[in-house]
Amino acid sequence: MEIILKQDVPNLGHKDDIVTVRNGYAANYLIPQGFAIMATPSAKKVHAENLKQRAHKEAKIREEAQALAAKLEGIQVTLATKVSSTGKIFGSVNNIQVAEALAAKGFIVDRRDIAIEGESNIKEIGIYNATVKCHREIKANIKIEIIGEE
Repeated sequence: MEIILKQDVPNLGHKDDIVTVRNGYAANYLIPQGFAIMATPSAKKVHAENLKQRAHKEAKIREEAQALAAKLEGIQVTLATKVSSTGKIFGSVNNIQVAEALAAKGFIVDRRDIAIEGESNIKEIGIYNATVKCHREIKANIKIEIIGEE
């Protein structure tokens, strides 16, 4: 069954994509949850018109995302946390703390757009790499340094 996605669905597609899925997945999950609509000929025409009107706005958003990615590229965020004598962190550091540290530097980034490479939570001091998703295809790499709190 062909459907038009109304919002981003992980492992399926982005908003306004036309995708083919199994009938049961569309009829029992995607459409009732409001994630998609059926891709009828009239819905496809409306969809095409909406995409034309949105193309200019999308170009502006893409330019802003590229500018943000250029500013973020290579940024190093330092987070101080309580550490045991062996270098293990009490608790963990996750993307929420990284987003707050970026906000303190003046970069407003949603925590869900930050992916720490290798793991979701950092449990030891050191330097880690993370990827910040600024737009669908535009990503920036940052470094996270975890140090012991004094």
